[in-house]
Amino acid sequence: MYTFEELQDLVRERMAKQNFIDVPEKLFEPIDYILEDGGKRLRPTLLLMATNLYKDDIEKSIIPAIGVEIFHNYTLLHDDVMDDADIRRGRPTVHKKWDKNVAILSGDAAAITAYMYLVTCEDKYLRSAISTFNNVAMDVCKGQQYDMEFETRMDVTVEEYVHMIYLKTAALIAGSLKLGAAFGDASEKEQDMLYDFGKYLGIAFQLQDDHLDAYGDVKTFGKKIGGDIISNKKTFLLISAMKLAKGEQKERLLAQINATDFNEEDKIKTVTEIYNELGIEKLVKEEIVKYIDKSIEILNDINVSEDRKVILLEMVTILKDRIY
Repeated sequence: MYTFEELQDLVRERMAKQNFIDVPEKLFEPIDYILEDGGKRLRPTLLLMATNLYKDDIEKSIIPAIGVEIFHNYTLLHDDVMDDADIRRGRPTVHKKWDKNVAILSGDAAAITAYMYLVTCEDKYLRSAISTFNNVAMDVCKGQQYDMEFETRMDVTVEEYVHMIYLKTAALIAGSLKLGAAFGDASEKEQDMLYDFGKYLGIAFQLQDDHLDAYGDVKTFGKKIGGDIISNKKTFLLISAMKLAKGEQKERLLAQINATDFNEEDKIKTVTEIYNELGIEKLVKEEIVKYIDKSIEILNDINVSEDRKVILLEMVTILKDRIY
């Protein structure tokens, strides 16, 4: 059995050996740029962990796992364009370093590259792997569309928001685990259980991202703190605040949301103060724990020996411990 760190290092090592540059070089340089910076490599590591639940030999899962990571970075690249984000992992986003046209086209090339890596899996898995990946890719697009629609709506519910982040964020985590289980020759039932495990885990991760955007440290978060507040992004925090705020609090919150000429630091400070008054941080932490507990419940029911599940359980437990 591998540890999480061993699999993470293996992904990084194999990715470092890949040559993502082709001609014309200007098409592929941004792909190399977004991939060289690293990140946690969570999704490919989870794919390998799922394979390792069922078999010791994970070698044939590594290249498809890298494909998942390429696809993830493609979604971030396009997401940054849509959000006009300045920073990703502490560095300028692709459309800021180059321009939007470069980011869009290189993102398209990255998505195609991801499929090229995925289809290196063994032939016996190919059809189901492509089907799973296609479903995930479509879910990500659906989630992004909902996210854009939410920008102009003031009546988004927490339930709608959770469904959106499941599609946009959690589906790829869930799909990575399902792919890894398939490559490990797990039963369809177990593949689906690992998908659900990943779904709840992914929702928890995104809720934690929401929390860190308001309460995190830019040095560890890798993105500008308060970016969601500045852009009036419908996160769990803002949706909950809109529901709970009354009277003068609601007026102050709406004034910040509707302002067109404002000082960014003042807006972040004011909205965060309203969140604190309403106990929003406590609410989001409770929501994160709820979905972590759902994922642990599913993991406990997966029919493999406890020693093989231990690294997945440890990872989820660490996430839970970091909430408080």
